[in-house]
Amino acid sequence: MKWIHISDLHIGLRLMNWDLAEDQAFILRQIADIAAAEQPDAILIAGDIYDKAVPSAEAVALFDAFIDQLAEAAPGMEIMLISGNHDSGPRLDCFRNVLAKQRIHMIGLPPQTESDYIEKVVLRDDAGSVNFYLLPFVKPSMVKQIVGTDENGNNLSYEESLRRLLAREDINESERNVLVSHQFYLPAGKDADDVDRADSEIRTAGNIDAVSAEVLAPFDYAALGHIHKPMKVGAETLRYCGTPLACSVSEAGQQKGVILVEASGKRAGDPNGACMQTSVLPLAPKRAVRKISGTLQEVLAQRCEDYVSVTLQNEAEDAAYAEGELAAAGADAESAGAAVDPEAGNKKQSGKESLSDVQDRIRSAFPYLLEIRREYVRTADYTAAVTPEKQLDPYELCCAFLKNPDAAERELLRDVINAC
Repeated sequence: MKWIHISDLHIGLRLMNWDLAEDQAFILRQIADIAAAEQPDAILIAGDIYDKAVPSAEAVALFDAFIDQLAEAAPGMEIMLISGNHDSGPRLDCFRNVLAKQRIHMIGLPPQTESDYIEKVVLRDDAGSVNFYLLPFVKPSMVKQIVGTDENGNNLSYEESLRRLLAREDINESERNVLVSHQFYLPAGKDADDVDRADSEIRTAGNIDAVSAEVLAPFDYAALGHIHKPMKVGAETLRYCGTPLACSVSEAGQQKGVILVEASGKRAGDPNGACMQTSVLPLAPKRAVRKISGTLQEVLAQRCEDYVSVTLQNEAEDAAYAEGELAAAGADAESAGAAVDPEAGNKKQSGKESLSDVQDRIRSAFPYLLEIRREYVRTADYTAAVTPEKQLDPYELCCAFLKNPDAAERELLRDVINAC
């Protein structure tokens, strides 16, 4: 038996000011083509179908087209998906029972009453049953009627809520079991701050949503969603597949893909249970997300039609000019990585191009430009040596350290030293 694992589609997402509908349609078509080529028994979508709880009509239409493409690509395939923290659980739960009869298992809500259990879909092959447990995103407040509260009547932690929720399930560990879940799982002994997170992810204060991956022990494979970078959670078969498309500049350069899992029968004495073989099938975006930095000429030499974040590095001889231009733009010229106001700075100095002219040239080279940032770090000159024959006074020492301060800085420095 085999299945495809994807997650975090974030349909309807905008990358800064760019609508990604065309890019998302392109990548979803690739996933459908992979399904057509592999003919898997199931595709697992581990949450964050949409980028917003109330998606636009265009986002819903795009997802509808994707499901239609999947059904056409592999008619015998079961489509299993859960809600993530970006989704509206009740919306995705709509027509749940009707859709299940059409091989589409769309689960928006976790168990919420004593009589409810995690949705289980059972598929069979020559080696027996494979049990797929579909657990949407869980907050402790959602399941407190089932898992209870602490001695003070407060909600349990995310981890304890998940432990109690999974403990209610009658998991037959002699069979193959798969969990589809959208939570922040940590390898045992790892700290949440050690996990590389993308800027596009929603994070809780203090990482209170972190759950130890130890709770995943009963499962032979965990198809996880929520982390946007591909990541294993302590084992080859406990994995985040990441987003199929970069959702932020912080994901620039990441190779995106889908995970193909092939499962054979149980192996006697195997502590991991079933024999699971995983492979990553790469995805190629219509337009990649890239970071480009350098001087103006170095940047312009890399012109392309990708989504680009440009960091323009000032040459040493242009430092004073850059400071004047950025000051006109209302920016702090000495802070590395300060974003440039696209509308500011129209003057020219010493025959140099104005800031707006530079921006126009960059936009011409990169039609899908995301942002332009300036980078200029003032460096101190440590080459000047103080000898016994010539002892510099504090004012001269500071001037040498700052490397050619201007008149206003010299006046301020003298006032500070005289006041000491």
